[in-house]
Amino acid sequence: MSNAFQSSVRPKRRGWWRYSLWGVGLGVALGGVLTWTTTEGLQSFGASAKGARLERMKASPRYKDGVFANTAGDRVALNGPGWGVMKEMLFGTQQRTPPAPLPMARDVAAALAKPPETGLRVTWLGHSTLLVEIDGFRVLTDPIWGERASPSTIAGPKRFHPPPLPLEALPEVDAVLLSHDHYDHLDMPTIRALASRQVTFYAPLGVGAHLEAWGVPAERVVELDWWQEVSLGEGRLRMVATPAQHFSGRGLTDRNSTSWTSWTLLGPQHRVFFSGDTGLTDEFAEVGRRFGPFDVTMFEVGAFHPSWGSIHLGPHQALQAHEMVRGRVLLPIHWGTFNLALHAWDAPANELVAEAREKGVSLLTPILGQPVEPTRERAETAWWSSVQAAVAEDAP
Repeated sequence: MSNAFQSSVRPKRRGWWRYSLWGVGLGVALGGVLTWTTTEGLQSFGASAKGARLERMKASPRYKDGVFANTAGDRVALNGPGWGVMKEMLFGTQQRTPPAPLPMARDVAAALAKPPETGLRVTWLGHSTLLVEIDGFRVLTDPIWGERASPSTIAGPKRFHPPPLPLEALPEVDAVLLSHDHYDHLDMPTIRALASRQVTFYAPLGVGAHLEAWGVPAERVVELDWWQEVSLGEGRLRMVATPAQHFSGRGLTDRNSTSWTSWTLLGPQHRVFFSGDTGLTDEFAEVGRRFGPFDVTMFEVGAFHPSWGSIHLGPHQALQAHEMVRGRVLLPIHWGTFNLALHAWDAPANELVAEAREKGVSLLTPILGQPVEPTRERAETAWWSSVQAAVAEDAP
């Protein structure tokens, strides 16, 4: 064979697809290792209900075909996301994080060491975490002291601010109330820290599986379906699991496998409503009829958008829900701590205040960590405006 002929023969090329498969396989392997190491061996995803717990879930009228549903119909799916929402998410110009540190109360632990003069005091600790002191009892809602609302320690929404009260400085509480298992409401590091305390956790059906997997003793886990209730102090404080319109899930395959709820607190002198996460539902009118009026309601106002208007209230619907449950004073929650939506970080508060003034609704808008007594104080302070003002003053 001549040299000219040999040079015209091209060497056999290996299939490019082999290298692509190797690349994909390597990427999957690295992603798996990273996920495993940043979620504590996947423990942050929680656990599935089994045995007697699962049987209690199956007994719920809202549990069908292995999942929970809203009584008003399955309206929890997002209307999208669609290109419009994706475009807004990627290219929106809203200031979704604060431009400067947020103001916070000082010496919160010292303030909490003194009992409330009126018997009712609420301290907003960020997002949906509140310390409610009602007629001699302390109740903590949806506690999150973690750095991220995420299963991962390195990815996911990060806090705008440190908690105004260190967890170790939190006074002893009589109950921890949980509304559902989303990461911005059920935080594994916080639950593990609280598990060492002799406190009982009250949760919607199925959520107890997560708690026990994270070290909470089974005897300190109580799960309720809607309209079920428990009492503390020989009946002096009633805690009722009341309806909410939302959904649940901590992974890709467990959507709506656990329940969600709002909470009603009924003391001998005062009444409090905590919404958890919810859209607007006619069932709030029934809550108001059975248990209202409420001295104070804590309704979610953040993370709102037309595409998920059936599962998050936003300011406008929060005012409607407040009226439906027959609330006297509204303290807005679920805003000012994490970037979870497409609006500006302070839009929920601005829109709420503007509409509340038109409707004559009394608001409580304390700075983070400031204890307020709703039956005596009207702490309607637009403190978020001072954040923007401070930035403007520092500008050259």
